[in-house]
Amino acid sequence: MTHFTQHFIGGRRVEPHSKNIIEIRSPFDGELVGSAPLASKQDIDRAVSVAREAFDYGPWPRFKPNERMAIIKRFFDLYERKSDEFAKLVSREMGAPLWFTKNIQLLIRNQSLAYFEAANAYPWEQKRDGYPEGKSLWTREPVGVVAAIIPWNAPHQVALAKLYPALMAGCCVVLKLAPETALDGQFLGELFSEAGLPEGVLSILAADRDVSEHLVTHPGVDKIGFTGSTVAGRRIASLAGERLKRVSLELGGKSAAIVLPDADIASTVSALRYRSFPNNGQVCVAQTRVLVPDEIYTDFSEAMVEDVAKMAVGDPTQESTFLGPVVSDRQRQRVLDYIRTGVHEGASVAIGGEGMPDGLNHGTFVKPTVFTNVDNAMRIAREEIFGPVVCLIPYRGVEEAIQIANDSDYGLSGSVWTPDTEEALRVARQIRTGSVTVNGAPTDLLAPFGGFKQSGIGREFGAEGIGHYVEHKAISI
Repeated sequence: MTHFTQHFIGGRRVEPHSKNIIEIRSPFDGELVGSAPLASKQDIDRAVSVAREAFDYGPWPRFKPNERMAIIKRFFDLYERKSDEFAKLVSREMGAPLWFTKNIQLLIRNQSLAYFEAANAYPWEQKRDGYPEGKSLWTREPVGVVAAIIPWNAPHQVALAKLYPALMAGCCVVLKLAPETALDGQFLGELFSEAGLPEGVLSILAADRDVSEHLVTHPGVDKIGFTGSTVAGRRIASLAGERLKRVSLELGGKSAAIVLPDADIASTVSALRYRSFPNNGQVCVAQTRVLVPDEIYTDFSEAMVEDVAKMAVGDPTQESTFLGPVVSDRQRQRVLDYIRTGVHEGASVAIGGEGMPDGLNHGTFVKPTVFTNVDNAMRIAREEIFGPVVCLIPYRGVEEAIQIANDSDYGLSGSVWTPDTEEALRVARQIRTGSVTVNGAPTDLLAPFGGFKQSGIGREFGAEGIGHYVEHKAISI
């Protein structure tokens, strides 16, 4: 078990203002995984004050970019040595199957290397001819003190997607952890300190919603980077807007996988297992609306049901498990409510539904569920469920499929499945979403990632990701 009794503030362990300790228990068997302090508003004040001091007067924002990069790369080397340990911890904390957390560690490695490449090529300063005459120096300077607020579903990956660009730019950061995963993030602070990050630059605290809002509205915070639900994102955007704070939001999704008539059913279903049910369905980019042409709808549905029936559901720390429990009983009840709603709306449960998976009598499990005969107007097709629930929606003609895909409040991800690459690109160009994969192609981690519509504001990864943590200054010469 892992127990923390102090906050990580500015590179040091300090006593919390209150004695509010949260216990982290496995959603699989209820066993105690560890404990950590929850931050109070006074703890947030201290963390922001330390960050403000470090930004206004400390060396970090004044280091050259390559000097900052040397420390960040040392952190990466230290982190790599603990990769397997972190995968196992996150699996125990929130129920993610081990295959998923190990793949996330590979994603973190590739994400890190991509950010390093983007930073090396980033135009921190540019001299150019002015108009109508003269010359100018265009500089990118750190935006200031950043509040980075992350969810529980892929905690290290999301944290580093914000910490890397913020620190590369020279910002100081208060990283706010979700209470559900209050343990794993603590280790990031220790490793950054070991790598040589100066005092004051980074604080890491877990906090509930009320204290998190105090962080968002704190006058010492210049920029908020948030990943989480669209509901929470709207609240943060409104609070930030009142104060003209910089904000970037990576929010929810209801992504559509468009299966074209010539797609191979077996290989598409096999690939969608990892695109539609990753992390027990608790991934913002999950392809939870699968659009299938009428002419192959029955065969496709049967193939998906057969594949889902083979999924191993159980202990998430076992290599053979494909689906573990959802993060909490509260989340389980939320997902079950949606399943009941789908039945009430007239959709058919092809497999799954209410009740515990076979052979299990404990844990916050939801049966992997496939709905057929789904209309895109149904709530289960429009709202983000964040659980192992997939809707199969029939369509007639590719143009109708595009229309259904775009008929959503969200626009985060999507996919097209066909052996015809040109047709796939034609369809992909018409989907109003921030990213699209063709036939399960890997995501480009140098490309900007983010959403259209209510899936967010701004982008992460690559030069665009770094750009959210800088201010632009023009010096005319």
